[in-house]
Amino acid sequence: MYKAVFHGAAFFVFNPAIERFSLTLGTKKMHPKGENDLYVLLDAMGIPYTIYRHPPAPTIEIAREYWKNIPTTHCKNIFFRNHKGNRHYLVVIEHTRELDIHSLELRLRQGKLTFASPQRLMKYLGVEPGSVTPFGLINDVEHHVHVFLDYFLQQSETISFHPLTNTASVALRFEDFMKFLQASGNTYEFIHMHKENTKP
Repeated sequence: MYKAVFHGAAFFVFNPAIERFSLTLGTKKMHPKGENDLYVLLDAMGIPYTIYRHPPAPTIEIAREYWKNIPTTHCKNIFFRNHKGNRHYLVVIEHTRELDIHSLELRLRQGKLTFASPQRLMKYLGVEPGSVTPFGLINDVEHHVHVFLDYFLQQSETISFHPLTNTASVALRFEDFMKFLQASGNTYEFIHMHKENTKP
């Protein structure tokens, strides 16, 4: 049985049989889905989560101050475009690790990777700089973004991300995050992407 959750000019459709959600547009033009829409979807999927409110945390340095008393794995999320600008990648890595971007470029063989512009961030993930999150995949209706996940994240019991705004962090079980990611319809893979000399 499909579960339709209406919200504004669009609604989410979640099919438990295949564990996949989609965003059905009610109009041709619509605002990106935001924090409240995310909670509506997670509730529809039966995914429990905990919301931690805090002041704006647009950088890892600032966020660390508010994460001190939140017992979960925190991540930094980086949105890249390839040299031609026709492919986009979301990199999710544990926040204390340093990304080996050169190795990632060699793996992709698409030239130099660069940070995507604020316009591209909004187009594909529906977020502004400083709020990058895999939860933004609810706005990628064409499943354009490919997600790279740090291999070591699989050791986490719980994990947290901004809920499309950097004034909160949402923690959930890692297995439930994977349920969300699989339901998004976006492609993803786990890879070793941190520098060898980075301390865990």
